[in-house]
Amino acid sequence: MKTFLEVIESGDVLLCDGAMGTELQCRGMSVGACPEEYNLTHPHIVQGIYKDYFEAGSDIVETNTFGANRSRLALHQLENRLVELCTKSVQLAREVCPDGCYVAGSMGPTGDIMEPFGPRTIQQAYDIFAEQAEALAEGGVDVIIVETMMAADEAAISIKAAKEKTGLPVAATMTFEPGKAGLRTVWGVNVQTAVQKLTDAGADIIGANCGRGFEDMIAIVQEMLPIKTLPIIAQPNAGIPKWVAGMSVYDETPEVIQPNVEQLLSLGVNILGGCCGTNPEHIKTMRKMVDWTNQSQKNS
Repeated sequence: MKTFLEVIESGDVLLCDGAMGTELQCRGMSVGACPEEYNLTHPHIVQGIYKDYFEAGSDIVETNTFGANRSRLALHQLENRLVELCTKSVQLAREVCPDGCYVAGSMGPTGDIMEPFGPRTIQQAYDIFAEQAEALAEGGVDVIIVETMMAADEAAISIKAAKEKTGLPVAATMTFEPGKAGLRTVWGVNVQTAVQKLTDAGADIIGANCGRGFEDMIAIVQEMLPIKTLPIIAQPNAGIPKWVAGMSVYDETPEVIQPNVEQLLSLGVNILGGCCGTNPEHIKTMRKMVDWTNQSQKNS
């Protein structure tokens, strides 16, 4: 079996999974609950989501560990169970991972404001990310995906910690939204700065996730193309959420996203997946289009 980076270098587009958090809510998790705790309390639900994504055609499934860092887990008094939560999540994914597919360790932000604007020091942030990355590597992930980053410095620290402590490939994504100043993260980071910071930090793959939907993701990728030197990963939301009956509802159906998926693939995205609101049905739609793209590349 080829390594993760060997597949990327071969030119084949890989299909990642869809959302975890919104999918857990669809399967009974209450708003405000700790998603990562479900790895221990409801393992059959978490594993069922992994299994459904693999069966829908995902080449990569991300672990249910987005917030499994010491800072975020402390909000639920679970910081001392970090290693257990991470390794269990990987185990659940590994048990249903088909041959030729991959398990990616998900790492999100700490939720803290870093110096000089806040109390979290650079060394503290590094240690927090290093601890999570080591736990995911111990569990046996193939790659780490640092995602939904808003601050360039925090993104760079997380990449550095993951690379130095595990030696695994690292993909890194930031979240952008359009505004009067163009595409920016909530911390004001533009696409060009993000590309430079993620690349300089040592990421193997860079890109964007979350945001306002597949159409906005096209604009983000188009801005990245002239300046990037690394493969691109794109994982957009299924539109802008609406609050209905106590739940976030997304209106970009598998049928709605088709033309935008086609355009993202035509731009040369190397890894395509979904974020909030996307589900196995979205992945089934994307699988057909990724297969057509990969076959076309082989025939050309």
